[in-house]
Amino acid sequence: MYRREHRDQLSFEDFFLPFGGKLSGDNRWIKLAELIPWDELEGDYAAQFCKGFGAPAKPFRMALGALIIKARMGLTDEELVEQIKENPYLQFFIGLEAFQYSAPFDPSMMVYFRKRLPDSVVNDCNERIVRHGLNVIRSSAVDEHDSSDGGGAGSAADQKIESKTPRPNQGSLLIDATCVPADIRHPTDLSLLNEGRELTETLIDAMYSQVRESFGHKPRTHRKQARQQFLAVAKKKRPRFLKIRKAIKQQLGHLKRNLANIDALTACGASLLAAGRHAYQKLLVVSELVRQQNILYRSDTRSIPARIVSLCQAHIRPIVRGKARCNVEFGAKISLSVTDEGFAFLDRLSFDPYNEGEDLKVQAQAYRRRYGCYPEVICADQIYRTRSNRAFCQRHGIRLSGPRLGRPKNDPELVAAERRQFVDDQRRRNAVEGKIGQGKRRYGLGLIREKLPATQGLSIAMNVLVMNLQKLLELLCLYFVLCWQLLVSAARALSSSSRELSCQLSGA
Repeated sequence: MYRREHRDQLSFEDFFLPFGGKLSGDNRWIKLAELIPWDELEGDYAAQFCKGFGAPAKPFRMALGALIIKARMGLTDEELVEQIKENPYLQFFIGLEAFQYSAPFDPSMMVYFRKRLPDSVVNDCNERIVRHGLNVIRSSAVDEHDSSDGGGAGSAADQKIESKTPRPNQGSLLIDATCVPADIRHPTDLSLLNEGRELTETLIDAMYSQVRESFGHKPRTHRKQARQQFLAVAKKKRPRFLKIRKAIKQQLGHLKRNLANIDALTACGASLLAAGRHAYQKLLVVSELVRQQNILYRSDTRSIPARIVSLCQAHIRPIVRGKARCNVEFGAKISLSVTDEGFAFLDRLSFDPYNEGEDLKVQAQAYRRRYGCYPEVICADQIYRTRSNRAFCQRHGIRLSGPRLGRPKNDPELVAAERRQFVDDQRRRNAVEGKIGQGKRRYGLGLIREKLPATQGLSIAMNVLVMNLQKLLELLCLYFVLCWQLLVSAARALSSSSRELSCQLSGA
């Protein structure tokens, strides 16, 4: 059940502090809270719950605010609750009306917050927050302009006229794709088979204790011999290919025998859940792992669809990136788009490898949905410059960065101009590379520690949202600095004019 509270936006001046004083309006959490449309975003969250059944759930502002604080500060669930309990600004940010010494929720509630806010909902919140934040900053600028000029009555009518007419292409769109690594051990075929063998041995021990009397002698696993065979290769710094191949064959043999023994124990009445639900889930992954490794061992290829690289996180796939630092990364692949203002949007997230060149049309249409028009130019690397993408851009009047197809022109001035344009587009495209680097170095995209695919997607989307919040905060601070400079310059001009007037009067 969800109980929605119909009240006005909470003001930091009304936040009650039992030890006296008031909150400062210059605090970053106060400013961030004003940039987020909490009431507008609460509707999608409340729709997940039944009306009138069950205990009331935590408010949406508390759930999203806690996730924002966690992603922005890089805290664990336990440390997050302690920080909220000690900081009145964080308590105001999550929607409390007064400071309280007790924790507003248990750290285990973060599990439910992550489940109730999938990456699709967070992406929608990201777009609404950016739109609302820009409107807040622009309205502040308009109010300041109206207060200084005393006009601006026809601006709304002009906006209505402009909204009816189709808008020409405006702005630029920077797109790129990257891999977000997951927190797993670097996989090898031999280590995965050894881990699967140890799991089957644990499961055989648990299942045999259930049917000890009816089954007879315990199945032999040869675990000591299998462990020695694994360590004989794993401890070597650079084992030869034939040694690795022999060790893989040995581990495959042990695994097949253990799986046959598990089938025999199951036929005798033992339960596959004897070692727990997680062991059973891993057993299903081990069965698929044996099938894949058997195919790879008997064929010449080293590639197979949906290759398993982790028993605990079976959804993760190897993503070939071709980078100098690491050729293959293990995690989710994402497609990002960055606008002129510096805001990033998560357009696609997949744990399977894909060609990012297919996302250009979808990203251009998403830009039109957000801003009402197509971009004037799309800056992308070579993989996006396919013939279908070029035709799409030409059909909608979009200039795609990069050299045009065909032979170079005979005019040297035209060739030089195209070269300068290409270099300028490449410089502008560095912004999306910098945004990816910022997300990986500062906001946790460099290593995702969540385990489930849903929570990993939420963590990635939440980090993108926090980057946009930081950008909005920077724009807001920049706006106040500009307003202060304008006021200072106006005051100096007024004082100088009054000084000249007094001098003229004294001379007369």
